[in-house]
Amino acid sequence: MSRDEVVVSGVGAVTPAGVGVAATWEGVCRGVGTATRDPALAGLPVDFSCRVPGDDVGAGLGVRNLWRMERFTRLALVAAVEAVGDAGLDPATWEGARVGVVVGCGMGGMHAVREQERRLTGQGPDWVSPALIPMMLPNMAAGEIALALGARGPSLAAVTACASGASAVATAREWLVDGRCDVVVAGGTESATTPLMVTGFQRAGALSRRGEDPTGASRPFAADSDGFVMAEGAAALVLERVRDLRARGGRARAVLAGCGVSTDAHHPTAPHPEGRGAEAAVRAALTQAGVEARDVEHVNAHATSTRQGDTAEGRMIERVFPHGPSVTSAKGALGHGLGAAGAVEAVLTVLSVERGVVPPTANVGAPAPDLAIDLVVKKPRERPVPVAVSDSFGFGGHNVALVFVTG
Repeated sequence: MSRDEVVVSGVGAVTPAGVGVAATWEGVCRGVGTATRDPALAGLPVDFSCRVPGDDVGAGLGVRNLWRMERFTRLALVAAVEAVGDAGLDPATWEGARVGVVVGCGMGGMHAVREQERRLTGQGPDWVSPALIPMMLPNMAAGEIALALGARGPSLAAVTACASGASAVATAREWLVDGRCDVVVAGGTESATTPLMVTGFQRAGALSRRGEDPTGASRPFAADSDGFVMAEGAAALVLERVRDLRARGGRARAVLAGCGVSTDAHHPTAPHPEGRGAEAAVRAALTQAGVEARDVEHVNAHATSTRQGDTAEGRMIERVFPHGPSVTSAKGALGHGLGAAGAVEAVLTVLSVERGVVPPTANVGAPAPDLAIDLVVKKPRERPVPVAVSDSFGFGGHNVALVFVTG
């Protein structure tokens, strides 16, 4: 590694598989879906989702004023605290002016909006919480993390729909390369499984209607996939330059060698049918990383379980990586975490690089016959993963690719 390379020194996650990286990794390696009936969605055409277990996530952090934080912010804070601890860093001792925070979020505090609208219409203006605005703003995940950790460097909310978490990681790398920070906590978060948001996606034709089998509803790259399953969650990565990591005696879990971004400029919600924008992002990330496409051993795919999106991405993978690297999608197990997805999948990609294990794609026996990709199914695959790519795409035509290599 060169002295200026950006490395991942810590990871944290809160997902429907459980609280913490260990629970999340175990869940995706088990290869079983986490979708269940959601009481909050009872009576709707789609009444199931993938939720993080427990309503009191974050209660054990010892953070003051946790009451004012909406669920998406609490999830992000739990993931960030885990990542910082995993990196072996102590916020009480660092120089906060050189610590940045960037967190992706697609929607913000939808639960708070729903509850306060209910209070307004049912009880009147005096019952609306004065904390509504800071609870709902998408940037408050980054703001509350910075406040809790004493991070006084740049902070930002990355909002690129379902690519938001990956956009945050790419932005963090830029800050480190440009010398704006010495440490960046980067990630993504989302908790938007409210009746209105779920109905909005359902009306757009994006969600699975497989209500008779919620656990098996999310089927990335499958011939019979019929849409994604809404999920919530959060993940965080601590990024540093390798020279700073070595100076403090830290451990590199993986190198974030390159990032690529592009925009389809094709349609507000549909991907380019040939995945040309996605391909541009992947090729740009490979170029920045200084690796050839044939060097890539693994692709952690965006693959949401929509036929249109999965087909476009699958054909892009075939085109860019004709040698057939292993492919997986965590969304079979975890559902689609929207703004959190790119960060969750970045963490999983880091673990695959570090451990030489690729988790299976849940609920899928084989990819659709028209896709010639080496999809990992049924059980984890153990093999060295020296170079891996994580793809993320979002409404608006946003494309982000991250390249991780062994540290």
